[in-house]
Amino acid sequence: MSLLPYALVRPFLFGLDAETAHELTMTGLARTQGTPLSMAYCGGRVDDPIELAGLKFPNRVGLAAGLDKNARCIDGLAAMGFGFVEVGTVTPQAQPGNPKPRMFRLPQANALINRLGFNNDGLDAFLANVKQSRSRQPAAQIQGATPLLLGLNIGKNASTPIENAVDDYLICLEGVYAHADYVTVNISSPNTKNLRALQSDEALDALLDSIAKRREALARQHGKRVPIFVKIAPDLDESQVDVIAATLARHAMDGVVATNTTLSRDAVKGLRHADEAGGLSGAPVLQASNRVISQLRAALGKDFPIIGVGGVMSGADAVSKIKAGADVVQIYTGLIYKGPALVGEAARAIKGLR
Repeated sequence: MSLLPYALVRPFLFGLDAETAHELTMTGLARTQGTPLSMAYCGGRVDDPIELAGLKFPNRVGLAAGLDKNARCIDGLAAMGFGFVEVGTVTPQAQPGNPKPRMFRLPQANALINRLGFNNDGLDAFLANVKQSRSRQPAAQIQGATPLLLGLNIGKNASTPIENAVDDYLICLEGVYAHADYVTVNISSPNTKNLRALQSDEALDALLDSIAKRREALARQHGKRVPIFVKIAPDLDESQVDVIAATLARHAMDGVVATNTTLSRDAVKGLRHADEAGGLSGAPVLQASNRVISQLRAALGKDFPIIGVGGVMSGADAVSKIKAGADVVQIYTGLIYKGPALVGEAARAIKGLR
């Protein structure tokens, strides 16, 4: 149980610029993880194992990619009770992302807008941090407990032309393969120019064909088959979702992450910062994300793994994701607004639901 109620910390953090608060929090986690100071935010992990994509998830609540882009805080995040943690998005080369300011809170809507643009320290630094994580090393595992699962999320550099995007994804896939429990291919961030064009029929087909072929070679090389998920946007109509579903199945992808942030501003019109460019996350994304999840489940059948993400701000929201068709859920913006207690709340709410 956390020793420091988030309600005491949030006013200080929300008094800072959103990105400054984010960086301060991540630095604090990086410095305190694995020390007695982690008691300030740790929480017991709810036991609710589920088998998915050949993996055993300790429970069905994970951290979405984007919070820990450089994989600096895996152990600190694990201490909050997550069953799985997804870090990144990582690109082959370090890049600063888009100009600041680029992250904005919309508190009246429990929402964020960001246009960070895959700011990260690059693949080499990312992998060095992953290797240093202690929570996944055998000596650190509690006997009899299911190990934390780690997803590594990959993307393309902003400077790489979209016609050469496949090269960046393959470089990242080769780098992370040996260290990931699963890999997520991010083709849905709205903050890298033309990236979402990779969700179109021909572009997605070509990308996933190349990834599938490289995965087979890597599986032979490493003696293990690492599941690959694809992260898609909520701003897709039913026909687009059907095309994506068919393409995922055709190339034997192992699952889908639904969804990323939205470009829609319908739910936040008139609010301060509502017109800022970037992806909107948090409570306003819940219904759009659940709609895409439901369409994916209908198109892919009952056994295809779906990670549901977007707008989980409570246990009830997590339940709605499972009822829409997700197998497991992820949170990000909810953690910022509600704090680490949301992890256990969501896990307890969906425990036993199948």
